[in-house]
Amino acid sequence: MSTVDSADGVVDVRDDGKRVLRFERRLRHPIARVWAALTSPEELLGWWGSADVLELAEGGRIVLRWLNEDHEGNHVVLHGTVTAYEPPHVLEFDTDVHGVLRFELAEDGSATVLRFSSTVGFPDDVLPLVLAGWHLHLNFLASALAGSPADLADLPMAEWQRFHDQYEDRLTRA
Repeated sequence: MSTVDSADGVVDVRDDGKRVLRFERRLRHPIARVWAALTSPEELLGWWGSADVLELAEGGRIVLRWLNEDHEGNHVVLHGTVTAYEPPHVLEFDTDVHGVLRFELAEDGSATVLRFSSTVGFPDDVLPLVLAGWHLHLNFLASALAGSPADLADLPMAEWQRFHDQYEDRLTRA
């Protein structure tokens, strides 16, 4: 599995009401290669955004800027702290925009299983937006690993909308 064409993200609700968005992807690359894509500012440009600050140690800072603009011409900027750093298996950030982001990697032969979660306090109506965004970024990660980085300044909004609609439909039926 590299890119995924249908809604594979799931939502769990914790006792405190926070939502945990979860994705699991099997990437056809060794763990060292996937780890580099998660931790190298140059590689992050191909699937997530511009790492203006990336201090890779527990307690380190991250400032990541989305390269696309919203309808008002603004760029989202994420600020956070590294809360877990266990190369090449665990990377976790506590952020202001997307809550706690956790990337867990496990070897699977010559491939890598990525388990990604985002723990947020968003209301239910925002979840399809966020799920579609992470779905797209994880697809971008798979493509970047395969040598085709995304153009993050010009996102494929029709593709995002398709995922959004799938997640919205699934969550309203749940």
